Amino acid sequence: MQYILGIDIGTGSTKAVAVGTDHKAFDSSQYFYPTNVAQPGYSEQDPELIWQAFQQSIETMVSKLKSSPAAISLSCAMHSVIAVDENCQALAPMMTWADSRSTGVADALLASALGAELYKATGTPVHSMSPLCKISWIRENQPQLFSTVYKFISIKEYIWYRLFNTFEIDHSVASCTGLMDIKKLTWYPEALSVAGIKAEQLSVLVSTGYLRRDFDPVKTLPFLAKGTPFVIGATDGCLANLGTGAIKPGIAALTIGTSGALRVAGSSAVVNEKAMNFSYRLDEEIFINGGPVNNGGIALKWHLKNILQKTELNASDYSETLSKTEAIDPGAEGLIFLPYLQGERAPIWDSKSCGTFFGMHLNHQTPHFTRALIEGICFALNDVLLSLANSGQEIKQLNVSGGFVTSTIWLQIMADITGKKLLLYSVEDASAVGAAYLAFKSTGLSAGYPLPDQQHITYIEPDQKNHTIYKTYFNFYQKIYQQLKGVMHEMHDFQNKD
Repeated sequence: MQYILGIDIGTGSTKAVAVGTDHKAFDSSQYFYPTNVAQPGYSEQDPELIWQAFQQSIETMVSKLKSSPAAISLSCAMHSVIAVDENCQALAPMMTWADSRSTGVADALLASALGAELYKATGTPVHSMSPLCKISWIRENQPQLFSTVYKFISIKEYIWYRLFNTFEIDHSVASCTGLMDIKKLTWYPEALSVAGIKAEQLSVLVSTGYLRRDFDPVKTLPFLAKGTPFVIGATDGCLANLGTGAIKPGIAALTIGTSGALRVAGSSAVVNEKAMNFSYRLDEEIFINGGPVNNGGIALKWHLKNILQKTELNASDYSETLSKTEAIDPGAEGLIFLPYLQGERAPIWDSKSCGTFFGMHLNHQTPHFTRALIEGICFALNDVLLSLANSGQEIKQLNVSGGFVTSTIWLQIMADITGKKLLLYSVEDASAVGAAYLAFKSTGLSAGYPLPDQQHITYIEPDQKNHTIYKTYFNFYQKIYQQLKGVMHEMHDFQNKD
């Protein structure tokens, strides 16, 4: 059996998806790992545990399918930073995208003229998520560690080094660092200066289609055939566009997993200094423009565990809780949720914002709060959608992926709030599938990027009556944040004072 293995190295787990020569995903394996929050603002992981999950996910697939894949291609979560020595040994835990301890660094950069220049040149919003700000924070707050670092790398570079004993980074991951010139595809000198590092402290830049055939399985993955081709791949966001077929103008990819994002492909970078949408690279020709939100499925998980007191979450907990919202009218009878439990990224870029239920009355019951929470997550992504439209990017259709696609009510709420038709191609991991599609092209098994399965598509049409109702509630949603923003910042500063 010939197949390609796309592997998505995510924030909570690593998932391997087998894609056949018909370009259809047919099997998968997944392994999880923890995130450590040592103190407020911290979000750390052990890269060794992620490497082990990577190994296990491949071994499981090879064992199940009883053959090595024709190629393996990598997708990974963005914005991670690992400080390593010359042997790629981690000198500190990995900082994930959600690590916000560099908020002060980002705020100072944004307040300067340099901040705008960095954003326009790199395509990466100036925010605590970016490796630029994380590295700057390490330099300012952990000088002893900073002085001993050989290179600053991402989790994909860590795994790539374990495979090939060399430091290489694809243009897609590099385009999310705030350190690469998005147009020239070179490290950006001004950004390096801000971080206080030299280009030699970063990996060698290569194409997302970069392929190595010199794999030796003896020490790392002994269950694979020697010489198995490895494609370095791209980021999970860019590959979700590829995996859902959203690489043409007017079609956006919308993903809700732990966090969420909305992205649209184009032939050039699109910058909007007010909304600060990102512009990342899928390859040398395709830019992926969009905006991320911090709070997707993690907000629902918080609701289930902390409010509904469901300790051991399973699929039925999610489905039963969401099913109880179907009888609630759009707008949850005036209950509105700002889903900023981890602060927020696009389009408000406010690390000091917080989650808020607004409009509570005695008639509100638990299903109202669940409905308002789901609507709040969708409002946040609609905010990103409108910011992209204001940047001149017309979007007619949303191709969806992520954990939320298993919920019909959630999908319908998203369609009703945005007023856009949703297309669902597959419930498999779109980023892993996108990684496999990239490998089909890179290895020559396909002349170009494949398209998702066109025979099994689910369409979700918006209810225009509900869309009209939601327009009013969305207006309230935006006004509530603007009115409460100052108080949120005061509360944040009070709670975090020395």
